[in-house]
Formats: sequence, C-alpha cells, structure tokens
Amino acid sequence: MSSYTHELQTALLAVQRATLLTQKVFHTHAKGTLSKPDHSPVTIGDFGAQALIISALRHNFPSDEIVGEEEASSLRENPSLAEQIFALVKESRLEDAEAEGLLGGPVKDVEAMLRAIDAGSSGGGSKGRIWALDPVDGTKGFLRGGQYAVCLALIMDGDVKVGVLGCPNLPVDDAAELSAEVGGEGRGVLFAAVQGEGATSRPLTKGKLSDGKRIAMKEVKDITQATFCESVEAAHSSHGDQAEIAKRLGITHDSVRMDSQAKYGSIARGAGDLYLRLPVRKDYEEKIWDHAAGELIVREAGGEVTDANGKRLDFGIGRTLKSNKGVVAAPKAVHETVLKVVKEVLSGT
Repeated sequence: MSSYTHELQTALLAVQRATLLTQKVFHTHAKGTLSKPDHSPVTIGDFGAQALIISALRHNFPSDEIVGEEEASSLRENPSLAEQIFALVKESRLEDAEAEGLLGGPVKDVEAMLRAIDAGSSGGGSKGRIWALDPVDGTKGFLRGGQYAVCLALIMDGDVKVGVLGCPNLPVDDAAELSAEVGGEGRGVLFAAVQGEGATSRPLTKGKLSDGKRIAMKEVKDITQATFCESVEAAHSSHGDQAEIAKRLGITHDSVRMDSQAKYGSIARGAGDLYLRLPVRKDYEEKIWDHAAGELIVREAGGEVTDANGKRLDFGIGRTLKSNKGVVAAPKAVHETVLKVVKEVLSGT
C-alpha cells in the first residue's frame, strides 16, 4: 500500500467535489468575475472550489500548510457576493455519504468559508508538508467553455509527492485524439500520480471514486510526427518561438492550444507528445500551483519535465518557480532533442 494512500484519496475526492461546483457555476454564474491586481479574472468558481478543497485538507491534515491562488479580502468587502458563493458551496457535496464524510462534510457557514479561502496563504518553501492549489486553472478557458483544470499537489520538503488534476472538459477516453474541442458525451477525467508509483486516469463522478487505470506517454519514434500543446494566451507563452521550434524539429502538425494543466494530462496519457511553455518576458515567474500536479503526472507517466535551460522545476523556493524559466515536457527519449532546439531558438542561434 502507498505511504500516501490517505493523501491521494483525500486529494482525488476533494478535487472531484470542487470540480462539480465549477461545472454548476459555469452553467449558472460563469459570467460573474472580479479582477485581481494583475487584472486576471477570478470567478465564483475559483473562490468556491478553493473553499471546498481547503476545508477538506484542514479536516484531514490540520497541520499542513497550503499555497492557494485566491484570498478572501474582496469577499469580505462584498457580503452579498460571499453569500452567493456560500449558497453554492454548501450545496456542493458528493452523492456518496462515505466519500463526503471523509472530506468533513459541508462547509458550516460564510465565515468558515472565508477562513478556508484565506488558509491558502502559506509562503511555500523547502521544509515540511505544503499543498499547492489552483482552484480553477485556466480561468479564461473556463469562462469561454474551453479547457480548465482543478489542480492540487502535495509537496514535501520541496519535492512533489502527490498530484491530482480534475479536467471536466477532456474526454474520458485516454485514446481520444488530442483536440481543443469541447462538448459532447463522455467528458470529465481525474488524473493522479504518486511519486514512484505511476500515473492514472479515471472518469469524474458525482459520488465515490471510479477505478483508476494506468496511463503512459506515447513512444515517439519520429519527432517530425509529434504533436505539441501550447497555451491559448500569447501572454502566457511565446507562440512565435514555439512555431520556430516546431519548424526546426520538422513537426508539421498544427499545435493544439488549450488552457490549463489539461495540457499536462493530455500528454501524460499519450493524446499529445510535447508541451512547451516558453518565457514571454524575463521578469515573469511561474506559480507553483500552475505546474506542481501536472509535472508529477507527466514524470510518473514516463516523461521528462524541465525548464528551458534543462533544470528541474524547483517547487521548494516559495510561491513561484523563480529559479526556472519556461517549461519543456516531453517523453524521456526525445526530451534532450527538443530541449537542444529550444535552447537554440531562445538564444537566437
């Protein structure tokens, strides 16, 4: 039995419950947004999902630290919005009583919800048990009905041990062709990994967990036939550099652009092959919650993940990946080939 069985089960159920809330929010409240200081949108779904997940983590692991993306000051200044979010939070429960009980049951009241949201204020670091949480990764994708993910990872002494992604708009079928398209039946998947134990996928449900099945990256025998994923937003990754890298590698397939860590899950199960996220400006620092779960899932599925300089991503510095620039994820057998071209393009050679 895994030494992280409890952590994995809690993370899977917590992400599954929070994902149900985000789906409900999309169909009823998706256009209600606030702007953070960096002008990025935050939705009712972000706040509600963070409250639900942190409530579950505090119930099961009360001494653990949590690095969460959101904080509740704007809700404390807007009591009517806080009440609106709480109405959704208190209704969001798993249909399986045992699973719901493991998460600690419903959030008690508005103040408990706000305290839970604010409990994600850890500064991170290289010591102890720290959870990294992105309640709605790919908010713009969420708003337009595209790909998004609910992301949770356990980091111990700077090393990612458990990672879970809830991707409501990806197909359940691991063999489905990589596509940015959404809609239709058979969608909603949970990806998970424990360090040293491989990666899995399973269908999202409304109650107890479905059985997971092992996933693995696709063997790439001919790099010219590879497919790669990139971010939708040009502000997040340099599309021009990525196009040049594809050209130099001889890749002719169009890239698939999708939001969120759904890209990590997609390549981990072999639906795509490469994920490039190249720096758009020198001072930008990636956030740990945007990569921790996905990085582990890809590595456990047989991939390699480094930054654009070939360094492992360092999740033990704080809330950001300040010692890293960019992300290059690929099957181990071709990662060095891809990285060499990335370095050439970024250096202008």
